Amino acid sequence: MESVRTHGPPPFEVAVVHGGPGAGGEMAPVARRLARRRGVLEPIQTATSLEGQVEELRTALEQHGEPPMVLIGFSWGAWLSFILAACYPQLVKKLILVGSGPFQASYAAGIRETRMRRLGAEEHEAFEAAVRALEDPATEEKDAWLARLGALAGQADAFDPVEGAFEGPDRLGPRADVFRGVWKEAARMREQGELLALGRRVTCPVLAIHGDYDSHPAEGVREPLGEVLERFRFILLERCGHKPWIERQAREAFFRLLEEEVW
Repeated sequence: MESVRTHGPPPFEVAVVHGGPGAGGEMAPVARRLARRRGVLEPIQTATSLEGQVEELRTALEQHGEPPMVLIGFSWGAWLSFILAACYPQLVKKLILVGSGPFQASYAAGIRETRMRRLGAEEHEAFEAAVRALEDPATEEKDAWLARLGALAGQADAFDPVEGAFEGPDRLGPRADVFRGVWKEAARMREQGELLALGRRVTCPVLAIHGDYDSHPAEGVREPLGEVLERFRFILLERCGHKPWIERQAREAFFRLLEEEVW
């Protein structure tokens, strides 16, 4: 599997960081849009530990990019970019967090409930079945179950997606081993307050962009980060779900924001 995709000509001063953990390729449309005027890296995270993913991203930036860089992290990639900016501040010029998960566990309690309200009865049952399958050590073909869970979550998280939003040749197959290995560590860091505490080591400007329909609560990003970051801005996009670039009514406003930040 390729470890880094490139978009546009060098120098590569911007990088998009995928969600998951264990997903890849979904931010390629964002990279292509920004590559009209900037070289953009699209690292693919494959390490099965949190530390491994941080080092994997660091290596990609150092070997293929022109640090310090603008990092645009989506969902899990927002956390990963945040952690990297705390550990290696010399590599990051600006941090843009898109659809980030909440930085304190107390804000995360309602995410699953919100998704369940938005799914029909059959989809609800399928979601629960996928969760059980992924938690069962005896389950085979866990990648397929993770793909099913991701599709249902994506459906619940979208407000008004464009046609074909959940398809495309850029997306890579999900990796359940990556998800299982990384998420357990990341969730522990959040639970124990270690994730948010890293914010005191982030020295670059940070912008968080969040959809008002995102199942991940906006206040779980805005309020904790506002307390620990010195240079922090938060923008809430209306009529927008978890992935702003697929949202019919918000995507152009989202791209304008990114273009203003990176161009």
